[in-house]
Amino acid sequence: MRKIIESGNIPSFILWGPPGVGKTTLAKIIANTLERPFYTLSAVSSGVKDVREVIKKAKSQAFFNRPNPILFIDEIHRFSKSQQDSLLGAVEEGVITLIGATTENPSFEVISPLLSRCQVYVLKSLEKKDLEQLLKNALENDLELLKKKIKIEETNALFLHSGGDARKLLNIIELVVNSFSEKEEIIINDENVVRNLQSKLATYDKNGEMHYDIISAFIKSIRGSDPNAAVYWLARMIEGGEDVKFIARRLIILASEDIGLANPNALLIANNCFSAVNVIGFPESRIILSEATIYLANSPKSNSAYQAINQAQELVKKTGNLPVPLHLRNSPTKLMKELGYGKDYKYSHSYKDNFVEQEFLPNEIKNTLLYEPQNNPHENKTKDLIKKRWGNKYKK
Repeated sequence: MRKIIESGNIPSFILWGPPGVGKTTLAKIIANTLERPFYTLSAVSSGVKDVREVIKKAKSQAFFNRPNPILFIDEIHRFSKSQQDSLLGAVEEGVITLIGATTENPSFEVISPLLSRCQVYVLKSLEKKDLEQLLKNALENDLELLKKKIKIEETNALFLHSGGDARKLLNIIELVVNSFSEKEEIIINDENVVRNLQSKLATYDKNGEMHYDIISAFIKSIRGSDPNAAVYWLARMIEGGEDVKFIARRLIILASEDIGLANPNALLIANNCFSAVNVIGFPESRIILSEATIYLANSPKSNSAYQAINQAQELVKKTGNLPVPLHLRNSPTKLMKELGYGKDYKYSHSYKDNFVEQEFLPNEIKNTLLYEPQNNPHENKTKDLIKKRWGNKYKK
């Protein structure tokens, strides 16, 4: 990113990350550094007309060798298809450089033609050292805080409840500071932070700090097999006006990550739920979400598939690009056959029960156990089948 900025030739791109990590700030820094005209739109309040007006202004300011303006669109995932379509021509022709900011996966929310014209940069939540620096900057540079006598005793609760969100950190500091009278020494410690946060009105704001806390409680309630708590958190999101597709996508992820092979039907239910809520709007879609939520909460749980792919990816990173065994290679040409490609491969369907034992992993990692069935009725049957087929070949 730094090299791109220094080159002065930046492409259109999308910044994807959680709230409070600096997406808007980064866009402004780029515009200021490159000294380009900077237009900003909010997907919440702007329409196609607003987009066209900005594009018209950009075209009117186009001069020979003058760099194109930057159009920053906050929460671009909330733009409708028609709004996103209105950007395509200007982005493709270089009339504007688009910088979008989103908390949602752009592959789900941004139309393919626009996404293909943009780079995607993933921003991560701030770490403890970043939050410490933000706190230090606030205390040393904020004109209002400099007027007060502030003592930092503890920061554990402050950083914990900030959740890697710079804006949330500063809001909590402000909340604690304002809880003291003007003449009092302000003490920031775990007790004061927790007390002030608990007294704050616990409303759900899909654009604010409660968003990720409540979706986290929702997912953990389903993972913990508590349908009552799961439906409660679902209701909190629905009453707060959360996007039904956002909830349904999380159910799909949970069905594969936390239920997995203990109940393969869970993924089908979750996927059908996502399809249904795309067709059925409120208020009926709440019933579909409730049905899927309760089903997933009551399903047996297993993360064996999740663990298997994690371990497999770690193994790939550790061992690199190991060669495919010759007998597993494709052999469409005579030369490949002469080199032994596909030789000695055993076609499973030619054997009893459509199975014959042979080696499918590279020789360097043969016998490596990656998938380990967990203790539930469905995977216990799988465990018996693997034992029958492979004996003790794959073991810890």
